[in-house]
Amino acid sequence: MKVNHITTKYAEIVTEVPGPKSLELFELEQDYISPGIQTIATSSKIVPEKGEGCIIQDVDGNKYIDFFAGVGVAALGYNHPSYVKMMTEQLENIHVGSFASKNRVELSILLSKIAVGDLTRTQYYSSGAEAVEAALRLAKSYTGKTEFLGFWNGFHGKTMGVLGLLSDTFKYGLGPLPPGYYSTPYADCRHCPFNTTIDKCDWMCVDFIRKKIRYETTNNIAAIVVEPIQGTAGNIVPPEGFLLKLRELANEIGALLIADEMITGFGRTGRMFGCEHFNVVPDIITIGKGFGGGYPMTGLMSREEIIFSKPFANPSGSSSSYGGNPLASTAALATVNTIIDEGLVENSAAVGAYMLERFNEFKDIFPFVGDVRGKGLMIGIELVKDKGSKVKLDKKYTQMIFLECLKRGLIVMGYNPDIRINPPLVISKEIAEEGINIMQEAFTVAADKINV
Repeated sequence: MKVNHITTKYAEIVTEVPGPKSLELFELEQDYISPGIQTIATSSKIVPEKGEGCIIQDVDGNKYIDFFAGVGVAALGYNHPSYVKMMTEQLENIHVGSFASKNRVELSILLSKIAVGDLTRTQYYSSGAEAVEAALRLAKSYTGKTEFLGFWNGFHGKTMGVLGLLSDTFKYGLGPLPPGYYSTPYADCRHCPFNTTIDKCDWMCVDFIRKKIRYETTNNIAAIVVEPIQGTAGNIVPPEGFLLKLRELANEIGALLIADEMITGFGRTGRMFGCEHFNVVPDIITIGKGFGGGYPMTGLMSREEIIFSKPFANPSGSSSSYGGNPLASTAALATVNTIIDEGLVENSAAVGAYMLERFNEFKDIFPFVGDVRGKGLMIGIELVKDKGSKVKLDKKYTQMIFLECLKRGLIVMGYNPDIRINPPLVISKEIAEEGINIMQEAFTVAADKINV
């Protein structure tokens, strides 16, 4: 397949990738750091030095368009003036502590105004897994029950308290895990384990949960924990009605519905929160990643009836040493205010719709593009050996595509057969277009080498 090289305006590659300075620093670190760091770092071996908006520059002077955003963390991109100003001012005053602060007060009031339904009470943490564990503690406190139900291919963190909800091969070799966790198929209709289709199944996956509770659990489910759109699994969008059915089921069995909005929150999907696409008000949502604009800030939100439950509400029962400290609160306040003031939720919806349309064209161009899905700036592209069989492409080819993008000036989570597109919310249509053109060129190069 012939490649017509594109002209880039934002991406600029001036050395081999990785460049000599990046490679030297990367290899030096390997003598001291633990293995197991993120695949995107070990695959690229680049060392970013600075950033501006949606552009990252490495220590060798190479400039990359960022479709990664630290797994959706850099909601405002890099060096946003409002964020830098507020963080600098706070750092010059006081940066840590458990007391109330002006910015934390403003943040908590702001969150109550944009909350999903009546989930107007917030508690703050510093990692996603910590916030999810807190949500599980809160569910136990309110319901008096002890078991939890998650979903296949779900991801809620890597600490021992949530590993039971992590339903893939990551947890191999880490058992035994805490008891009381159960897993069930997510409504990934393209890969339905019941071999049916949404127009025929009559919510078989939800009915299966009832059977699972009857035969596998002690009938003591405190909460159903679900991602409104599964992120780590490849940005999987469930069919309309799935979350409503889970809401009904939770009510039926006397359990809470916890929506893990770590990735889907704060405009990522073109709505402020992902569950708003599905007209569902959960009992608890967990928030993080883009919430702090790059600073480690997470939390949970719930209604008063639930969040005052003990022992969660006992003195120091819900708190965290770093959660909601003055610098973290400032980061989140600056981020959320900017998202609102600059219309970034709307930008996510508009630019995301354009990107989704462009990527859907890939299905007609490349035989190994099996599926394109997404909402807002949370897009997934599934690469396959054979569209008819839905067998996913071998990683040796997806790694090739990742490196072809990188050496042309695009950072994307493309080293697995489910490519995840999560650029900063500030991305413009013009930058998005250049990034997509780079991906198309990389796909064209790979097409000649992939045996489909």
